[in-house]
Amino acid sequence: MDGKKLSWTVADAVDYKGFPADKSKTGGWIPAALILGIEICERLSTMGIAVNLVTYLGGVMHLPSAASANIVTDFMGTCFLLCLLGGFLADSFLGRYYTILISAIIQTLGTATLAVSTKLPQLRPPPCDGTKTCKEANGFQMGILYLALYLIALGTGGLKSSISGFGTDQFDDTDEKEKAKMAYFFNRFFFFISTGTLMAVTVLVYIQDEVGRSWAYGICSVSMLIAILLFVSGTKRYRYKKSMGSPVVQILQVIAAAIKKRKLELPQNVGLLYEDSSDHASRIEHTKQFQFLDKAAIVAEGDFQAHGAVSALNPWKLSSVTKVEEVKMMARLLPIWATTIIFWTTYAQMITFSVQQASTMERSIGSFQIPAGSLTVFFVAAILITLGVYDRLIMPLWKKWKGKQGFTNIQRMAIGLVLSILGMAAAALAERKRLAVAKAVGGDTTTLPISVFLLIPQFFLVGAGEAFIYTGQLDFFITKSPKGMKTMSTGLFLTTLSLGFFISSFLVSVVKRVTGNDGEGWLADNINYGRLDCFYGLLTILSIINFVAFLVCVIWYMPQKRKDFQKNGIVNGNLAEEKC
Repeated sequence: MDGKKLSWTVADAVDYKGFPADKSKTGGWIPAALILGIEICERLSTMGIAVNLVTYLGGVMHLPSAASANIVTDFMGTCFLLCLLGGFLADSFLGRYYTILISAIIQTLGTATLAVSTKLPQLRPPPCDGTKTCKEANGFQMGILYLALYLIALGTGGLKSSISGFGTDQFDDTDEKEKAKMAYFFNRFFFFISTGTLMAVTVLVYIQDEVGRSWAYGICSVSMLIAILLFVSGTKRYRYKKSMGSPVVQILQVIAAAIKKRKLELPQNVGLLYEDSSDHASRIEHTKQFQFLDKAAIVAEGDFQAHGAVSALNPWKLSSVTKVEEVKMMARLLPIWATTIIFWTTYAQMITFSVQQASTMERSIGSFQIPAGSLTVFFVAAILITLGVYDRLIMPLWKKWKGKQGFTNIQRMAIGLVLSILGMAAAALAERKRLAVAKAVGGDTTTLPISVFLLIPQFFLVGAGEAFIYTGQLDFFITKSPKGMKTMSTGLFLTTLSLGFFISSFLVSVVKRVTGNDGEGWLADNINYGRLDCFYGLLTILSIINFVAFLVCVIWYMPQKRKDFQKNGIVNGNLAEEKC
């Protein structure tokens, strides 16, 4: 009886009371679906705000175009940067369940505050009086707006860091049937992300423009509140994984120990370095790269502290070879990590300046007026079409030709970078044509006689690029990182999005200052009088330089993978990839 009971429990998971999780009563698709409901509402709120915020800042708050773009990119960058904080709290203190619950409540408060700020006349400047000069929002009005946005960013960071992990916790990866369900969960997770984004850039943006922003943001608040209630209703059905501690602490411990022992000489025999004798299965053999970190594994006086009759290791003074090698594995990812950031800088232009371009162009289809923010629907369309073509056409042909299951993760990242280059080049050409029309009819014309569909190529190319680089990056950072640092590596991936948005803000500020800070220059307050095509051209050149750097980093990375990873027997599945 006891043996039968044991077979129905999940070894590394507990139920809400702290007892071993019973497979028949916990986990599976129902709890996972309740978790995915939170993800839909998060995407609905975040993307619904981001893609149309620039028009609100310019048209209602009367901010210059460059300042509006920077507020949007800073908001999105902060959302992804706070994923690191959310992951740290989930791993070290709160656990994933409470991180999701608290973060969802915070985001609900943020969207409710945003609904109020867009409703009350006191929280926005008066409408323009028909002259060229409009009164900008004052400090108090912008302060309330910032409060709402960064409450949303804080909530989003906590949700993004934990939802996918808590969803996979509902499946036992040692059970073949549940492992298959877990793989299906990942597909559904990406589908739900796309669904939330699609609803945001169509339905929600339309409500913002035609009904009222306060109504749209109110819908976000109510939907998230309903999702929270559904999420809490599944408390007794969830499986909870015990926290293993934050990998950030391990990395800091290795670095601290190496710095403390920086003056010590490494032994000629690496066998003299400290290794944990209790866990043979997960050991990683020593490699020669980043030898400075090896000093953390030198045994010295004071590394062990006596606790009664037992001597305990001080992890801030001594680390095992395996822990040092795990940190080295993360360090090897950094060059490729750095060269994928620029893609998200180009992506940022699609939800800022490209939306501003759309707002000046002819957007009518019969009697229906397409909201400028809804042009980003071509992002979602590009992602879904690209993934469909890749799955149904490219992968079968590639398997017949090369005998492999599709492109490697590095190849996918490379394709994404190339598509972003083409997207920026297409954006520069489209803007050149738009500016020619603006010059011919007058820059103050509200709607230029040029179709907004001229912008489709740039949206579609960068969107297709996102389909490749997002899946490639996620696969790369998860499969190439140590087993105990999967959450950390996912956070590392999300920081590329964050830094991409922040670099966009930095570039906009620099270009604004260099080319003219008096309302003119490349990024004029009215884009009809600027040279946005030159800014897109600059991004094209930077993307080309970055792509060359990416190839150099890949060449540096690949031999290390061959020599170290395969030699040490830690290659599995996607780790053993062919050259890009």
